[in-house]
Amino acid sequence: MALPSAAQKTPRQPEGDVFVDKQGVLRWQKGKQEVALFGVNYTTPFAHAYRAHQKLGVPHEQAIAQDVYHLSRLGVDAFRVHVWDVEITDTLGNLQENEHLKLLDFLVAQLKQRGIKIILTPIAYWNNGYPERDTGTGFSSIYSKTQAYTNPRAILAQEKYLTQFLNHRNPYTKQLNRDEPDIIAYEVCNEPRYRKPEAEVTAFANRMAQAIRATGCRKPVFYNVSENPDVYEAILNAKVDGLTFQWYPQGLVSGHALRGNFLPYVDQYTIPFQTDKRFTSKARMIYEFESADIIQPVMYPFMARSFREAGFQWATQFAYDPMAMAFANTEYQTHYLNLAYTPAKALSLLIASKAFHRVGRGQTFGRYPQDSVFDAFRVSYRQGLSEMNTPEEFYYTASTTTQPKRVASLQHVAGVGSSPVVRYGGTGAYFLDRLAAGVWRLEVMPDAVPIRDPFEKASLDKAVTQILWNNQPLQLSLPELDNNFSLRGLNEGNTTQAQATNGSVMVQPGVYVVSATGKSTTQFTSQATYNYIKLGEYAAPAPTKLGPQVLHTPPAQVSAGQSVRITARLTGATPQDSVFLVAQHYYGRTQTLPMTTTSYATVEATIPADMAYPGMLRYWIVLRKKDQTLTFPGGFEGQPRDWDYYHSEHWETPIVAAATPLPLFQASRDQEQVEARGIASTAWTDYVTTPTGTLALRLVQGAARPNQPQPAATTGPAAALRAYFGHKLAGRVTELASFKEVAIRGRASEAVTSVKVVLTTKDATAYSATVQLGPEMQELRIPLSAFRPDALLLVPRPYPGFLPLNYQPARQPALQLTEMEVLHVLFDVPAPATGSRHLDLESVSLQ
Repeated sequence: MALPSAAQKTPRQPEGDVFVDKQGVLRWQKGKQEVALFGVNYTTPFAHAYRAHQKLGVPHEQAIAQDVYHLSRLGVDAFRVHVWDVEITDTLGNLQENEHLKLLDFLVAQLKQRGIKIILTPIAYWNNGYPERDTGTGFSSIYSKTQAYTNPRAILAQEKYLTQFLNHRNPYTKQLNRDEPDIIAYEVCNEPRYRKPEAEVTAFANRMAQAIRATGCRKPVFYNVSENPDVYEAILNAKVDGLTFQWYPQGLVSGHALRGNFLPYVDQYTIPFQTDKRFTSKARMIYEFESADIIQPVMYPFMARSFREAGFQWATQFAYDPMAMAFANTEYQTHYLNLAYTPAKALSLLIASKAFHRVGRGQTFGRYPQDSVFDAFRVSYRQGLSEMNTPEEFYYTASTTTQPKRVASLQHVAGVGSSPVVRYGGTGAYFLDRLAAGVWRLEVMPDAVPIRDPFEKASLDKAVTQILWNNQPLQLSLPELDNNFSLRGLNEGNTTQAQATNGSVMVQPGVYVVSATGKSTTQFTSQATYNYIKLGEYAAPAPTKLGPQVLHTPPAQVSAGQSVRITARLTGATPQDSVFLVAQHYYGRTQTLPMTTTSYATVEATIPADMAYPGMLRYWIVLRKKDQTLTFPGGFEGQPRDWDYYHSEHWETPIVAAATPLPLFQASRDQEQVEARGIASTAWTDYVTTPTGTLALRLVQGAARPNQPQPAATTGPAAALRAYFGHKLAGRVTELASFKEVAIRGRASEAVTSVKVVLTTKDATAYSATVQLGPEMQELRIPLSAFRPDALLLVPRPYPGFLPLNYQPARQPALQLTEMEVLHVLFDVPAPATGSRHLDLESVSLQ
């Protein structure tokens, strides 16, 4: 049974082929309207994702069906993947009819059923091992990227493979790949690696495009231009219909979660050859993008808006994590996106998809921060919030006080946290979709609680997010629903029948029909169709097989004589349990303090001021159940004051007097939590010991390697340190006005070496001062009054490398220390003819 068309969430994309007009605009053949499609990459049929599902005992088809359902719930309508040709070919390029190809076929069929359009990249040039060993047997296992376009055998293998891949018939859809209407285009190959001369690059691109067209395929052919910007003219000269780009605005693989305001990094996507007629005549596609190592749910909407401003008509994130393995984030741990495990970030993708479709191609809204509100969207770094607000739709990634534009006409609501129309006590995402007057479909995901940094080194043996199935309070304030609305479970096994009291009801994860008093809902069965789903469809991970968990980072310092508030994430506590903080002034006075629950899985306690005299504060969190007592960190049986509690794990934080320096960076402690990178092609970083045995960060500018051309002048320094310190100020906030100087301790390999020190605010406004260091280790002090407005260096460096490296706001108010949160130290020296130059940095502190 199909519901009335008024219940459709989004209009279906036009059926049939697309073409590129003479102005380089991708259009639907039927109706000739512009194409605008937004979505994800997803890799379960191949490589690590395929093997991980095997190891976990999860059927691949089941996993694909559940994940594609979630993609449909998130409103995406585009899918792209670089096919691991190494797993479906032999070394001669013959297509192998195996499990990987079958699963790709199944995935394509599932995407079709959900109305999601597809662009495939048949050639990946990757072997299949990462992060494990390689086992692929195809031509990409014997030819490197540089051989792929120069070795005649490699070229022949690719032509043979493209011919067979395009002529492959999908057993699920019965369509040849070249004729499949929902595969709207092909990108020839993924991130090739070229060098000059350009003529042979153009010849190879033309030959590959011709191999596709020779099959009879008339779909647009795209080619990557951003991976090799030094030979971009070779691709502009190629006989292809579109060009592909990627965007990793703060690089990849930092090894930890990045903190701070990265919105300026995604404020615009500039293309150096954007006025070239060879470029403007071709369609534009973002094949991969991601806010790598960032969990904040604010980046995607900005990226979507910037893509549209730059004229892109297709954008697909890399890569959506399969639900079965998202608990560990092993699918390229620098990325993390899944509806169940990263609900706020997933809803930011939903909002970004809406932005991509609403914002016109080429439309601009100015520059950050003026464009934090654009069209129907609002993005706030300070609130960790992305929103979409129209008369029909209201979406948000965190609790918000924003009033819906027209609550009486709402058709769709989705959120994490609470809003004026939904108050929810859990941490998972929820969706409300209007089915008829006074009847809504409610979908509630389980609670997701972070328990580790998801961007650290990954393992299938290490969960980073915990899933819990709880009954949570839900209050709805929709005009159509009275205070006694009814709730009926729809998904398999959900037999819930409940009635609200004063607009509130307890819900567990699942799907429900919500109806006003007196409304008949018999027609809304689990098999009734709605948009691209059935009403009773539901997919969610089982509860994580872990006991109680605590996530907590101790304050870097706290002020003496002030009470100390300790807040932590704690799972596994029931209303009948007790939670305590055991605080000890090193081996001195010890107190046991009750912890209160401030929101789901969040507990806190306040250590009194009379215990906060200068020294070292040590503490533990104790969860006391009826028949068990657990102490954290560690989750050990017993409690710290037991005579036989022998575990040494504890948290600690220094209690310091008012005049004590506040470290912003310490090389001996902060290695795993800062970003230290070379920016020039000849630069790198290391950690070394000084003659006194102290650890120092070394920023190095080296000479060009043999046969490497001397690096051209760059727009940035040789190398840089970026250190987030906002959390370090929190424990001494009452003293910030007393700090007057920044102290930097370091040395340089050459006399009179200029070093720039930069402080950056929560609004990404930068202030800098320069000091001179020489060969002897020394501490130099810079008055805060000496810092002047400056451009912000965007490090880690944006990729592709032609993107801007600096951001300069239109307005820079006077420096306020309370607003600061990021430190940069910039090492800017030219590359020597031989050897290297370096800067050794021990510490930077406020004094």
